[in-house]
Amino acid sequence: MKKIELLAPAGNFSKLKTAICYGADAVYIGGKRFSLRALSDNFTDEEISDAVKYAHDRGVKIYVTVNIFAKNSDFDELKEYLVFLDKAGVDAVLITDVGIISLCKKVAPSLKIHLSTQANTLNKYAVNYWEEEGLERVVLAREVSLKEIREIADFCPGIQIEAFAHGAMCISYSGRCLLSNYFNGRDANRGECVQACRWSYELRERSKEGDYYPVEQDERGTYILNSKDLNMINHIDEMVDAGVFSFKIEGRMKSEYYLATVINAYRRAMDDYLENGAKYKENPDYYGELVKTNHRAFTTAYAFGKNDETVNYFNSQSAGEFVFCAVVDKASAERNHFIVEIRNRFKVGYQLEILTPGENFNKKFTVEKIFDETGEPIVDAKIVQQKLKIYCEYELKEGDILRKKYE
Repeated sequence: MKKIELLAPAGNFSKLKTAICYGADAVYIGGKRFSLRALSDNFTDEEISDAVKYAHDRGVKIYVTVNIFAKNSDFDELKEYLVFLDKAGVDAVLITDVGIISLCKKVAPSLKIHLSTQANTLNKYAVNYWEEEGLERVVLAREVSLKEIREIADFCPGIQIEAFAHGAMCISYSGRCLLSNYFNGRDANRGECVQACRWSYELRERSKEGDYYPVEQDERGTYILNSKDLNMINHIDEMVDAGVFSFKIEGRMKSEYYLATVINAYRRAMDDYLENGAKYKENPDYYGELVKTNHRAFTTAYAFGKNDETVNYFNSQSAGEFVFCAVVDKASAERNHFIVEIRNRFKVGYQLEILTPGENFNKKFTVEKIFDETGEPIVDAKIVQQKLKIYCEYELKEGDILRKKYE
């Protein structure tokens, strides 16, 4: 069976730890500079160095995005930044701009380069060009079908193919969007996207100040620019057969719960595929996991060719079927007691489900005992980030998440 990579996002150090805990083979992050997700927390230079060490100690790779559309004034600082990333030991940089690629090859020749999806790479001849330029990997545009990926992989056997497997998609062609700039003065192509395509819109009649009318699309809603979420978990085998090496999850601005849920589902599905082939699809839990966290309606987008059903008309997104209640901090000195940090309210008598990369995945237990920091029993855990002690019959591990079904 071919080796494949599960690539996960991380918007800060805490999310990086979550991604690694739940099974990512590699994590892509952005620095405070030159990254297209400037509205996520991102990493300082010191944090990037720390992230590399943390990941490498656990056998995980770190890729850093340097994927803005650069201007002349950026290049003096870019030179220093690329040299820093090389010395920090990052495994690769994701770049869009050919000028930055050229600079990187000159000032940090040992630093591996991955071509960002923002470069809109759609055909085998473009990929072949980047292969000849010495790039390690091309991240294909989301508009490329599996059939076209197969043709690219056959034509360019010496370069790795990365493709998105899960997450939000952009209403504009491979992310080249002007909506954010137009409405808010925040340039999406310089890292400041406010995701204006997710908003609900109304019309105003010019002759009537203050009168607003809903924008309707076949009476199904007002989210005319809002794309569905990509979900390829039932097509891992077909992506591998097409030549995909790296399976990319979108979401540097997503929550830790979202990342844990999605990464865990893909990790388990990919491991099952590597062991049992296409039979992995017989397990409904993998797809079922993905509706437990926030998401829009799912789509396979353009994987199987032309698709006119990628817009999510109904709403911005679903909250998911489960609520993130607490994360396990550590085991208590008392057997079967664990220190947890609260995220959302739960009470004695509630049934909680365990989200974990370990063997207790999806096991359920009823909350019988909760104790506050002073050791006093309480029945209602409701203070966010408060650390409490709970009893659980299963052996919980640090980083395990406890969740409850929406009522």
